[in-house]
Amino acid sequence: MDYSATEMMIVAAARALQNSDVCFVGIGAPSAACNLARLTHAPDITLIYESGTIGTKPDVLPLSIGDGELAETALTTVSVPEMFRYWLQGGRVSVGFLGAAQIDRFGNLNTTVVGSYDAPTVRLPGGGGAPEIASSCAEVFIIAKHAPRTLVNRLDFVTTFGHGEGGDHRARLGITTAGPTLAITDLCTMHPDPETRELVVASLHPGVERTTVEERTGWPIRFGGAVDETPPPTADELDVLRDLNARTDRAHIQT
Repeated sequence: MDYSATEMMIVAAARALQNSDVCFVGIGAPSAACNLARLTHAPDITLIYESGTIGTKPDVLPLSIGDGELAETALTTVSVPEMFRYWLQGGRVSVGFLGAAQIDRFGNLNTTVVGSYDAPTVRLPGGGGAPEIASSCAEVFIIAKHAPRTLVNRLDFVTTFGHGEGGDHRARLGITTAGPTLAITDLCTMHPDPETRELVVASLHPGVERTTVEERTGWPIRFGGAVDETPPPTADELDVLRDLNARTDRAHIQT
């Protein structure tokens, strides 16, 4: 069965979610993965977006957190202060699902600038709620395309704290949540080492060689003792994802 690397990434990410999860969803690839999970194996998952929508079930993927599709299909909508103070900081969210422009070996994220902060090459959208999501959700999943400019040895700017300098850095700062526990790219999946907290390859997607992962990572990446092959997408997963993307494209066509 033919499928793209992006489809493999989204499917692998969706599988990480459980039916019982309360998930704080980022826009883009995180939203695609979370809604694929909702439309397949996790129909009762509770999806929360930063604009205050709770239990939303969009028919098409939102363009932003302010997309009307989210409010129209939500179980309820609350104010942003309530979302963050009661739901997020109150410990009611099991998973935060985030993307980023840059990721380092300890799962720290940059969504602020590429290059110097004062004279950046690219100015990015900023952190939004990601710093709070990373510190208050029970755990965090990260999704991004695998490229040297994305998986970097050193971030140009630390927007969102993952495992900091590694080891017990989160605990030393008084952060009690797990932080990043999974990173999914279009080449592989990674988990943090239990002691160092450095991202380590857990599985390679079908057809991906170790050398490809090494070449596209900005640090000397490590592989787990038993690196599995990520199960390929099923026909059902691909059908649901492609139908979702097709509906989204039709809805967002400018007339």
